[in-house]
Amino acid sequence: MSSMTNGDLGSLVSQARSRVPRIAEAAVERARLSVVPRMAPRRPGRVPFVALVSVLLVAGVAGLLWFNTSMQQVSFTATALENRAEALQAQRQGLQMDVDALRNPQRVASAAKHMGMVPPANPAFIRLADGKVLGDPVPASVDNSIRIDPLPTRRPKNLTPKPVIEKLPAASVGVDHKKTTHGGAAQPGTTSAAGTKKNR
Repeated sequence: MSSMTNGDLGSLVSQARSRVPRIAEAAVERARLSVVPRMAPRRPGRVPFVALVSVLLVAGVAGLLWFNTSMQQVSFTATALENRAEALQAQRQGLQMDVDALRNPQRVASAAKHMGMVPPANPAFIRLADGKVLGDPVPASVDNSIRIDPLPTRRPKNLTPKPVIEKLPAASVGVDHKKTTHGGAAQPGTTSAAGTKKNR
């Protein structure tokens, strides 16, 4: 029994020894690590970003130039329209003044007089209710017509007074030469037209 047991044990040990390398090799195969190559981090390309920024800058500058140009055009148009409105307003005022001058009753009467019409001095009126003539109608003539043109204004006489000339006596005009000294100065107590002076 003991010999069989030793033989069995030997076979078992030999089998175990033969299996251990295989198990170890399998474990090594399983535990073997593979080296992964190091990959550099991917960086986004700069060319698309630069192109996008350039396009935005160009579009902004072009839009700003277009906006300034359009604003200047609008300003020029507004100035031209304002000048035209002022010219039309001045023309309207001139035409209104011409119409007022043509509607002036004095001008109408003068034009009628030049055409041979005579304003009646004593006009008569017809009442439309019964057709009665009010007033004493007299045929108008040049002699008894109403004066249309005003009389010329005369300058009042008091605005052009005649100059008044007054003659002064000879004594008050100058200094008496007999009372003056040789130096030409008047003696004390003498008077002149300008007043009196005392020698000091």
